[in-house]
Amino acid sequence: MKHIPYGRQFINKSDIDLVSSSLREDLITTGKNVEKFENKNSKFLKAKFALSCSNGTAALHLAFCAIRLKKNDTVIMPSVNFISAYNIVSNIGANIYLADVDSKTGQMTPETLLGCINKFKLKKIKAILTMYMGGYPENIPEFNRIKKRYKSILIEDACHAFGAKYYVKNKFYKVGSCNHSDIATFSFHPLKPITTGEGGLLSTNNKKFYSIAKIFRSHGIIKNKTKHWDYDVKNFGYNYGLSDINCALGISQLKKINLFLNKRKKIYIHYKAQLDGFKNILSFPKYNKLNSPAYHLVIINIKFKDLNSKDKFIHHLLKKKIIVQFHYKPINHFSVYKEKNNKLPYAMSYYRSSLSIPIYHSISEKEVKHTVQTIKNYIIKNYNLFSNNH
Repeated sequence: MKHIPYGRQFINKSDIDLVSSSLREDLITTGKNVEKFENKNSKFLKAKFALSCSNGTAALHLAFCAIRLKKNDTVIMPSVNFISAYNIVSNIGANIYLADVDSKTGQMTPETLLGCINKFKLKKIKAILTMYMGGYPENIPEFNRIKKRYKSILIEDACHAFGAKYYVKNKFYKVGSCNHSDIATFSFHPLKPITTGEGGLLSTNNKKFYSIAKIFRSHGIIKNKTKHWDYDVKNFGYNYGLSDINCALGISQLKKINLFLNKRKKIYIHYKAQLDGFKNILSFPKYNKLNSPAYHLVIINIKFKDLNSKDKFIHHLLKKKIIVQFHYKPINHFSVYKEKNNKLPYAMSYYRSSLSIPIYHSISEKEVKHTVQTIKNYIIKNYNLFSNNH
């Protein structure tokens, strides 16, 4: 059996044909496919504006540029997240406060957010960044109420959650519709539900945020509307554009989003039916059942005695050609993090117990069965490496 990755892209003939067609166009950087891809995303998300960019990190950076984040502003973000948001805000010079997370989902909650605000006695908060670990949207209306209370800006790091929906007052909303937030950001990395090869997207209903982000995306350049050869630069900016070729792939992939999400849901349900509660050692995080996730990751919680036991388990799976991953190491455990006295116990508990097991569109029933049986066999044979106490 070949190695089973924890995720991979699905590319078929329709994707290849549309990309090939884009290569025959006059413009392969910012051509017709860029605008078309943005318009299709705006319609899909039901957001007024959608702006494509080079990757998910660029989308986050453009979001912080759009709100004019500056030195000494205050930003709250989850302690468990990919390092990109922390890097961006740190480089701007704003003050970052890390909120603890739920020990099972790895997500910031309204309780941990308010706990962070109260702990540090924060009064003026420029932005609150949420993140939907694994593609499972949680607590969006509650976060919206908190941001309104503090007159803050709510940015959704939805890089895991493209295609997800959440339920509020008898109605579903797409993550990225920005009905209960100010800006949302997405990633189209190959392991995400749809891909553009590399790519990202910012969505918003705020015309000012959209306009500023669009200028920052292209070096801060504002073109002269009457003289196409003339332009001005009013802001420092970046080269964060997404090419026509990437957008062609995105247009093709977007047509298959429901197919991808339905397959991921079936895989998740199968894993959960086979593994949840196994030997009182393995469990699945509990999410709001009314919401409709993107199932970017299948996150499992295992009662390892310690991190060394977790490492042994990962090495064993690798020997059986199963590649698992961890999302993510808490930010306060990186050398770059300065506030060493900021203890975040639930983030550490999540780090000790959680893993992401393989899920992608083309994974076979045989590969899923092999993954399930390998996990079960290891737990049975190595029961001493696990604990029933946490």
